[in-house]
Amino acid sequence: MNIRVEKIDDINMILIGTIEDALTQQKVSELKEQAAKTPGQPSDTEPTQMSDEQFEQEAASQILKAFIQEGLKVAGVDVESILGQPGFRKYEKQEVGIYLEILLSTSPFVDTSINYKAAIPAYKKPTADPKKVEAKLLEMATQQAPFTAIAEPRTVMFGDVCVIDFEGFLDGVAFEGGAAEKFNLKIGSNSFIPRFEEQLIGMNYGEEKTISVTFPTEYQSADLAGKETQFKVKLHEIQEQKPLELNDAFGQKILNDATATLETLKGKLADQITSDVLTQRYYGELKPKLTQGLLKLFSFTLPQNVVEQEIDAKSFEALQQMDAAEQTRYKEDKALFHALRESVKEAAQNSIKLALIVEALAIKENVVVTDQEVLSALYYQAMMSGQDAQELVAHYEKNNLMQSAKMRLTEDKLFGQMLGFNL
Repeated sequence: MNIRVEKIDDINMILIGTIEDALTQQKVSELKEQAAKTPGQPSDTEPTQMSDEQFEQEAASQILKAFIQEGLKVAGVDVESILGQPGFRKYEKQEVGIYLEILLSTSPFVDTSINYKAAIPAYKKPTADPKKVEAKLLEMATQQAPFTAIAEPRTVMFGDVCVIDFEGFLDGVAFEGGAAEKFNLKIGSNSFIPRFEEQLIGMNYGEEKTISVTFPTEYQSADLAGKETQFKVKLHEIQEQKPLELNDAFGQKILNDATATLETLKGKLADQITSDVLTQRYYGELKPKLTQGLLKLFSFTLPQNVVEQEIDAKSFEALQQMDAAEQTRYKEDKALFHALRESVKEAAQNSIKLALIVEALAIKENVVVTDQEVLSALYYQAMMSGQDAQELVAHYEKNNLMQSAKMRLTEDKLFGQMLGFNL
C-alpha cells in the first residue's frame, strides 16, 4: 500500500491511497487457510461457516485497519491522539483496487491559560421573598393536616372534599370496580370521569342522587369505553383540612429533626426557593450567556470528522421530526438534504467546540463527575418525569448515551462552580 498524507491544518489530515485487489485476495487466502487449519475453534466470526463474501468483508476490514495504522505512521501521529471515528471522503472501486481518502483528526490544543472567567455573566444572587416562604409554610401545614368535617353542614361547592358512597351501572347492571364507600373526592380535581364531579355540586348531607356520565372512548376497559353509565351517589359529609399550628414542633416533624425549630424550617424553605429561582435563571439566562461567552473567547481548530458526525446526528434528528412524506422528499432530493445539513452546520460546530472547551476546563477546575452521580441524575430525571428508573438507565446504556449524559452533567457542574452555586 502506497499511502500519502495530506495535511489540512494543525489537527485534520487526509490519508490517501489505494488498496490493491491483489492484496485483498492475498488476505482472503490467508483467512481461508487459517480457518482450514483451526476447524471447530471458537471464534467471534466462526471462519469455517463464513461465505466467500464474508471472507472478503473480513479481509477488507483488516486491510483497512492496517491502511489507517500505516497512514498514522507516515503522518507521525499516535493512534491515542486520534479523536472520533475516521471519516471516508472517498471510497471508489477502480481497476486495480479501491481508492481511499480517509479523514482523520487529532485532539486540538485548548489553551486554558487565557482569562476564561471573563465569560462569566454578572448577576445578583436572588433572595427568597418572605411572603413566598410563609405561603409555602401554610401550604405544608394544610397538606399535613387531617381531614375533618366542616363545622356547619351545607351544600357541596366547587373545591370541596366530599365523602361519598357510589356504585356504577351499565344497562342497569352493576359493573366491576365501579363502587366504593366513604370515598374522599375533591370537586374540581378531575380525578373522576368527565362530568361526574360537577353533578355533585349542590347536594345536601344524606342526599342520594343518580347521575349519568359517558366514559371516554380511549378508556382502558373496552366494556366501558364510550358507554353511557349511571352512578348512584350518596353524600355523607364535606371535609376540610385546617392548617396545623406553625411552631417548633411542626418544624421538627417536617425536618425529622428533634433539634429543629420553625426558623430552621423557614431557612430551609428560603434556600429551596432561592435554589429554584437560580435554577430557572441558570437554564433560561446564565447558561446561554456563559456558553456564548466561552465560544467567543476560545479559538482553536475543530476536528472535521467529529463535526461531520455531529452534523449527521443533527440532520437525522431534524428528519425524525418530519412526517413520512417530507422525510422521503429530503432523502430523494440531494440539494434539499444538503441544505438541511448546512442549516445545522453552525450548531454542530458550536456543540463540538463547547464540548472540547468544557472537557479542558473541567480538568483545569478539577471538576469530576462519577458514574454514580450520572446514575443518580438519571434516577432523579425518571422520578420527576414519572418514568421507570431502571428502564431509563437501560435505555441510556443500550443506546450508548451514558457518556453524553456524563458530559451534560459535567457541563452543568462546571458552569455552576464558575457561577458560584450548586445546581
